[in-house]
Amino acid sequence: MAIAVGTKAPDFTLINTEKKEVSLKDFAGKTLVINFFPAAFTGVCAEQLCSNRDDMDFYNGLGATVVGVSVDLPFSLGEFKTQQNINFDLLSDFNKDMIKAYDMYLEDFVLGLKGVSRRGVVVVDKTGTVVYAEETANPGTQVNFAALKQALKK
Repeated sequence: MAIAVGTKAPDFTLINTEKKEVSLKDFAGKTLVINFFPAAFTGVCAEQLCSNRDDMDFYNGLGATVVGVSVDLPFSLGEFKTQQNINFDLLSDFNKDMIKAYDMYLEDFVLGLKGVSRRGVVVVDKTGTVVYAEETANPGTQVNFAALKQALKK
């Protein structure tokens, strides 16, 4: 179950693809859209992030910042970002701290692989409060972009 709406967003500090630290405090006073995804270089994950990439004008128009979070290494995420022309930060939660804090930890993935991010989206408002949270029933199901956009418009 994703983190509850109305909850204060847990702090995090992760490494982006430029090998720089990114923390929740960097988004103070901004709306933050956090895309959690299980693994780079997989079809549904690429679709999720590319959908956000293609809708960046919508997010920018609302003053929202978009990031993606997975347990992949920052080096792998950098290559994935380049290949998919992703126009926002991808953050490595290799140690799985953030996905656990946001209740997005998926114990059993596929092929016996364990400990990745669930697929979902969390929106943190300008005050640091979770105002939207979604996780999909399984990692092969896409997030509900229409519901996300409706929540952001409010």
